[in-house]
Amino acid sequence: MDNRNRRHLRRKLSQVLAFLFSLIFVMTINSTTPATENNSTEILWDSYGIPHIFAQNNPDLFYAFGWAQMQSHGNLLLRLYGQARGRGAEYWGEDYLERDRWIHTMGVPDRAPDWYAAQTPVFRTYLDAFAEGINAYAAQQGDCLDEAVKVVLPVTGVDILAHLQQVLNFTFVVNPQEVRERLTNPEETPGSNAWAIAPRRSQSGHTLLLINPHLPWSDLYHWYEAQLNAPGINASGVALVGIPVLSMAFNDEIGWAHTVNTHKGWDLYELTLKEQGYQFDGEVRNFDIQEKILSVKQEDGSQVNVPLEVKQSIHGPIVEESEGKAIALRVVGLDAPGALEEWWTMATATDLAGFEAALKPLQIPMFTVIYGDRQGHILHLYNGQVPVRSGGTFEEGWEILPGDTSATLWTQIHPYQDLPRLLDPPTGWLQNANDPPWSTTFPRAIAPSDYPSYIAPSELSFRAQRSVRMITEREKMTVDRLIEYKHSTRMELADRILDDLIDAARESDSDLAHQAAELFSRWDRHANSESQGAVLFALWVGEMELSELFATPWNPDQPLSTPTGLADRDWAVEVLEAVAQEMSDRLGRLDIPWGEVFRFRLDELDLPANGGYSFLGLFRNIWFEEAEDGRFAAVGGDSYIAAVEFGDSVQAKAVLSYGNSSQPDSPHRTDQFTLFANQQLRPVWRLRSDILNHLEYQVNL
Repeated sequence: MDNRNRRHLRRKLSQVLAFLFSLIFVMTINSTTPATENNSTEILWDSYGIPHIFAQNNPDLFYAFGWAQMQSHGNLLLRLYGQARGRGAEYWGEDYLERDRWIHTMGVPDRAPDWYAAQTPVFRTYLDAFAEGINAYAAQQGDCLDEAVKVVLPVTGVDILAHLQQVLNFTFVVNPQEVRERLTNPEETPGSNAWAIAPRRSQSGHTLLLINPHLPWSDLYHWYEAQLNAPGINASGVALVGIPVLSMAFNDEIGWAHTVNTHKGWDLYELTLKEQGYQFDGEVRNFDIQEKILSVKQEDGSQVNVPLEVKQSIHGPIVEESEGKAIALRVVGLDAPGALEEWWTMATATDLAGFEAALKPLQIPMFTVIYGDRQGHILHLYNGQVPVRSGGTFEEGWEILPGDTSATLWTQIHPYQDLPRLLDPPTGWLQNANDPPWSTTFPRAIAPSDYPSYIAPSELSFRAQRSVRMITEREKMTVDRLIEYKHSTRMELADRILDDLIDAARESDSDLAHQAAELFSRWDRHANSESQGAVLFALWVGEMELSELFATPWNPDQPLSTPTGLADRDWAVEVLEAVAQEMSDRLGRLDIPWGEVFRFRLDELDLPANGGYSFLGLFRNIWFEEAEDGRFAAVGGDSYIAAVEFGDSVQAKAVLSYGNSSQPDSPHRTDQFTLFANQQLRPVWRLRSDILNHLEYQVNL
C-alpha cells in the first residue's frame, strides 16, 4: 500500500473512531451538562461540519478556533498565509510570483510585525493562541495536510496580521486589477445584500436580520462558519479562512451584516521624476528604496532569485514607472491595525451602545454595517476610513491625481460622526445591496447634500432597486417571506425594457425576431432553472452597452422606476437577431431552460442553476464563467445566507453554499450544495441540546 493510500485509510479510520466516540458521548452525557465541566475545551462538530466551540476562557477559545479551521481548511489556510508572507513563489513556484510582487510592493511583510506590536497586550495573546492552535493541529494531524503546504509551518501572530492586510487593504479596499485597469465599475465584484427589519414591520414583532455576502467561491474569499462560546461571548456566524474572529455574526442580543460599500479608499498619483527623485511642492524628494530578492521554486526543486526594487514616495508605493513619470498608490487603513479586535468586540456586544462603541475606532477600513438587536433597534452605518479630500465628486475621484503638490494629498480620514448613519428610521426597515447610503430606506432619510459629494455616488443599481421593491411590497415581514425574497430570481432589468423589446421585435420583418418576441411574451422574467427566455435575454443584454441602452436615464427623483425604455429599438432588434441566431446554431433552440445552460458544479455534483448576474437586477446574485463544455458554471456570488430573528431566544436559518470544508475527501465540501441549489436553508443550532442531537463527533483539547 503506498503512502497516499495509507494516509487515506488513516483518515477514514480516524473519522470512524470519531463517529463512534460521538455516539457514545451522546448516549452518556446529559444535554444540560455545562460545556466545560471536564475543564477542557470542546469542539462539537455538527452534522454539517460546523464547529461549536465551548471554552472556559478566550485564549482557549482562539486556540480551538485555529485548530478547527485547520481541520476544515488546513491546506487553504496555510497556502493563504504563505501568500501573505510574499513567499508563495518560493514555496510553490512561478504562478505565485506576481502575487508576491504585489504583497512586497505594498509592504505587507514589513508592516505585519509593526501591526503585531501595536495590538493590545490581551488581544495579542489571543492571536498567539490562534496560531498555537494551527500549529498544534499540524503536529497532531499532519497526515491530513498536503505535504506542499507544510513548508509554511509554524505560523505566528505576525502571519495572521499579514493575511489580514492581504484580505482587507490589498484585496477589498484595492486590488491589483483595479490599479492595473483603473476599474470604476467591474461587472462582478465582491458584494452583498443585507436587510434589517424593525419589530413594527415584522409579523412576529421581533427584529429580523438578513446576512448575505456575495464573494468568489475560492481562495481568500472562502467563508468558514462557527459558533464561539466562552465567558462573555456566544456568537454564531462566519469568518474568512485564516481570520481568527467572526466578521458577520449574531449572538443572543445583537447581530450585524456587512456589505461592500461604495467606498473609495485609494488613489493614484502621477509623479514627475527629476534627478533621482520626484517633484513635490517645488522641491525634489528622494524615493525610499528597498532592494528585495524574491525566490522562485523551479520544477526540479531548485530556487531562482528574482530582484524586486520597491520605491516609496510620500504618497505610497510606486506601481508604474515610464517616460519620466511614475504612478504612486495611496491606500487607507495602513495605520489602523485593530480590525480584528474591533470585530471581536462587536461580537461580544450585548446592546446598541456597546456595538457602536466597538465601531467608533474605525479600524475596519470599509464595509457598510446593517445591524439589528433584540431590543428592537436597527442601524445603518456607511462604515470605513473615508479620506478627507479637497473636493470633487465621487466619480471624479477615479481620476489620477497630480502628485507634485500637497494640495491633492489627503492625510486624514473622516471621524465616525462624519459618516452617513441612520438609526431606527420611521419606515421600520433598512437595506443595502452595495448601493450608496442614501438609499438605505425610502422615503430617503439620509440626504446626500448633508455630506461631501466625494463620499459616495448617487445612482441606484437594479439589484438595489429590486431589494427596496421587495421590502416595500408587504407591510409585515415574516422569516419565511424574508427567505423567499432572498432567493428571488426576478430580473429587475427585464421589467424596465422587455415590453419595449417585444414590441420592437414584433415590428421587425425578421422571423427570428418574431420567435424571440413570442418567447419573451411567455417568459416569467425570472432566472429559475426551468425559466425559458431568460437565457436569450441575458445573452442579449451581454451584447448591449448598458450605459447607452435606456431611453430614460436614471433620475434621482424617480430612483425606483428609472432607467427605463429602449433608446435605440432598431439596434436592440438587430443585436437580438444576431444573438438568437447564435443560440439556434449552438444550442439548437431559443427556449432552452436557464438551468440547462447555467449550472451549479462542485466536485461530482452538477445541478441546474437558478439566479444570476447582478447587472440583470437579480437579488439572487450568482456569477458564472463559461466552462469547457460551453455551459456556464457558477464561480461566485451568494455564498453565506443567514436569516435571523431576535425573539425571546434567537432563532436562525442559514446555508453556506459550498459547505464548511475545503479539505480533500471531507463530506462537508458539498453537503450544503443541494440545499443551496434548491433555495433552502438549514437550522442554525446554538443550544447544546440541539447540537448534541445533531452531533457528528467531538474533539476535546
